[in-house]
Amino acid sequence: MSRENDERLAAQTWSIPRHRSRRRFSAPFIGALVLMVAFAARGEGTTIGADAFRVTIADAVARMHAAMDVAFSGDPDRDFARMMIPHHQGAIDMAFAELRYGKDKRLRRLAQEIVVEQQLEITVMQLALGDTLAPGTAAPTQVLPPCGDDRVQ
Repeated sequence: MSRENDERLAAQTWSIPRHRSRRRFSAPFIGALVLMVAFAARGEGTTIGADAFRVTIADAVARMHAAMDVAFSGDPDRDFARMMIPHHQGAIDMAFAELRYGKDKRLRRLAQEIVVEQQLEITVMQLALGDTLAPGTAAPTQVLPPCGDDRVQ
């Protein structure tokens, strides 16, 4: 039921009113838009790279914090996993920013390790929550036994 409500809300939120769907944009507006996009896309030196890195990191942190803001269920294990999954995804997103913009080989290697390790930990938490994993998801190194015993053996 909640999925249907979510889909209906999304349809209401993103629908374009009929009276606005036929609006035509003027040539000067389109020209200005093209110039803005072209100017923003052209990169010069490290300033653009540093700005792009800053924007990428800020976006990753904002997404992470928003996704970590979950309603508590009363189950500490479930709440922990639900908050830590976006936290780990945030680390992955920031590591990708380092891989894209960083130059230090040590930090780039660390970023690669972060991507691999954090994804494995996300998989463990998804399994603990009972989530179905996407096809091709790497197997975690430690999985809880089917009896529910949470001790790692």
